[in-house]
Amino acid sequence: MPQSHKKKPTDWVSDNIIRQQFNKSQIFEQAKSGKLKTKVKRSSHLKNPPPTEPYCTHSQILFYSSQKGKPLAIVHQYLRPDGTIGASGRPDPKVFHLPNRILAVKTPKKK
Repeated sequence: MPQSHKKKPTDWVSDNIIRQQFNKSQIFEQAKSGKLKTKVKRSSHLKNPPPTEPYCTHSQILFYSSQKGKPLAIVHQYLRPDGTIGASGRPDPKVFHLPNRILAVKTPKKK
């Protein structure tokens, strides 16, 4: 089986570890400059946004991929009405693809 079709192992890591790897890769910067594809998978208007976010903020899940469609990352972000990203000002990675493994953050189940 070709290497590209093998399933890569997943390492469950902390928010800090995945953020460090994601930020080091500069995927966000490459996506902003048009070098990578960005697909909004989900966007929902928040009825009760976090206290630091304005009314009409959207909670979004985005997929980043190479121009050829190779998956690179899945992120969450708060998109403000003025087009800026809320919270830290950067997307929050949830899944990050490395050459030989996948880093993922396990999100706690809502009660």
